[in-house]
Amino acid sequence: MGSEEAPALAFRSVSKVYQQGTHRVAALDEVSFDVAPGAFVAVMGPSGSGKSTCMNVLGCLDTPTSGSYRFLGQEVGDLNRLQRSRLRKHCIGFVFQGFHLLGRSTALENVTLPLLYHSVPRRERLRRGREALSRVGLLDWENHSPSELSGGQQQRVAIARALVTEPSVLLADEPTGNLDSQRALEIMELLVALNRELALTIVMVTHEAEMADFARSRLTFRDGRVDVAETTEVTT
Repeated sequence: MGSEEAPALAFRSVSKVYQQGTHRVAALDEVSFDVAPGAFVAVMGPSGSGKSTCMNVLGCLDTPTSGSYRFLGQEVGDLNRLQRSRLRKHCIGFVFQGFHLLGRSTALENVTLPLLYHSVPRRERLRRGREALSRVGLLDWENHSPSELSGGQQQRVAIARALVTEPSVLLADEPTGNLDSQRALEIMELLVALNRELALTIVMVTHEAEMADFARSRLTFRDGRVDVAETTEVTT
């Protein structure tokens, strides 16, 4: 069902166990799947199903209790905290339900902020920031502050900020959750275009089936396990 190409993301019997008093709770229970390069995957499931824990592990924000997670062929379990931080900074873009923009900074300043931590020279930061804003259709708004932008425009700035480091993988956690239906559709159409034009691997958590339909693949979690995989880009 999957491609012979090496997976971009690979879980092998990944478990994440939390201690709650005297009880051990398996947020992830022996989860295995592959995500193909350039895939667009929607991750769904009820509250407490394991989807958020899965995304935290995918984003190297958390580590499994057991099992193997490989990111572009690199065994993440072999990396120390600093190496995982570098992987996040250089290879993963994050988009959240909340836009997390700096209110006193312009759109361009918000977008270029991650490049400050990469010690990118100012002229190059501005070039890449404007290129990222152009990709999301907001180049003419570079000098506007977040308060001067609509919710949809703010999310576009947040997406541009995630793109500016040229990541291999984009992880989106409920990216349309704070938007009205029309702006939500526009954001999904943008993600589809980025996935297609940049061959960007996108994994998106959503509870809305209408938004999940924009993805080409779907993983549904239940009780810490993958309940359903509907896809040719994800194999379990």
